[in-house]
Amino acid sequence: MIPATHTPQRGRAGRAPLILGLALLGLSLLAPLPAPAQTPLDESTRELLVAAVTAASEVDLYNARCRSDQSGRRTDNLNKLLASKFRLTVLKVQDDLFPEKSYRKAQTRLQEEFLARLKAAGGCPGAKEAGMPAELGDRYQALMREIERLP
Repeated sequence: MIPATHTPQRGRAGRAPLILGLALLGLSLLAPLPAPAQTPLDESTRELLVAAVTAASEVDLYNARCRSDQSGRRTDNLNKLLASKFRLTVLKVQDDLFPEKSYRKAQTRLQEEFLARLKAAGGCPGAKEAGMPAELGDRYQALMREIERLP
């Protein structure tokens, strides 16, 4: 006797419409959604974004060099803010808005300029004595607040 819960198995031909339907559903989920039209940034906003990326980079470089903190937390936080406000990333800002038009060249320049500034301040001890960490942090925070206030 066949149990009541048993259903006869269908052959491959019986499963084809189900498999095809699932495949089409899966493909439709992979299709990119249309992005909302991005408004062009005005000159003052572009300058603000470049300054913010520079400030975040400087704080992270100081922390990496003088505090052995490789986290890059300021750049990550800025990245989150830029993504939510403008659908941009730090790398996109460096590629499109920095004079080098290349994030790698921009990062190299920022690092070289910061290391020269750190050396001129007397290295990590001299920079700490001169209040560089607080100055860098305050500048970064002020720029983040300015970006947050933008529409």
